[in-house]
Amino acid sequence: MAGYDYAQASRRHRALRRLGAGRVVAWLAARILHRIDNVVYRVSRGRTTFSAALTGFPVVMLTTTGARSGLARTVPLLGLPDGDRVVVIASNYGQRHHPAWYHNLRTNPRAVLVVAGRRTDVRARMLAGEERERWFRRGAEINPGWVQYRQRAANREIPVIMLEPVGTEPGGPGGPG
Repeated sequence: MAGYDYAQASRRHRALRRLGAGRVVAWLAARILHRIDNVVYRVSRGRTTFSAALTGFPVVMLTTTGARSGLARTVPLLGLPDGDRVVVIASNYGQRHHPAWYHNLRTNPRAVLVVAGRRTDVRARMLAGEERERWFRRGAEINPGWVQYRQRAANREIPVIMLEPVGTEPGGPGGPG
C-alpha cells in the first residue's frame, strides 16, 4: 500500500483528504459522491473514479446483492489491498448508521470486487478484535478521516470487512472436489 499512505501522498491529496473528513463535506459526500464516482468510472472505462483522481485513494468497485431487493448494487469504496484480498471499512463518512452495502454483505456475503480492472468473486468476512483494530489503524494511515468518523459514529462500531477470493478453495465452487 506504499504510495497510498497519507504521509506519502501529495500535498494536494493530503489537503483534500483532510477536507473530506470534515462534518459538512462528509455529510455531502455520503449523499452524492458514489453517484459521481460511478459516472466517472463508466466514462473512464473503469480506469478511475472521481474520488481516486481527487484524493489518490485506492478505490475499488464492490457489487453486492441488495438485502431487501435482491438486485445487484455497485458502490465505489476505499479498498486496502492485502495480496489477493481487500479490506473495506464501513465508516459511512461517520454517519450514525451503517452504509447499505454493509447490510447487503451481512445478508449475502458473496460479492464481486473489481480492482484495477480485474474482476474477482469474493466472500466477506467481518473482522473482530485485534485483527479488526489493526486494519482500522492501517486504514487511518491512508485516510486519517476515519479517526474523526469513528468519533462521530460513536453510537456504533464501524465494521471492518475482509473480502477474500472464492472459487479456488479445494472442494469449493470452481475448485477441485
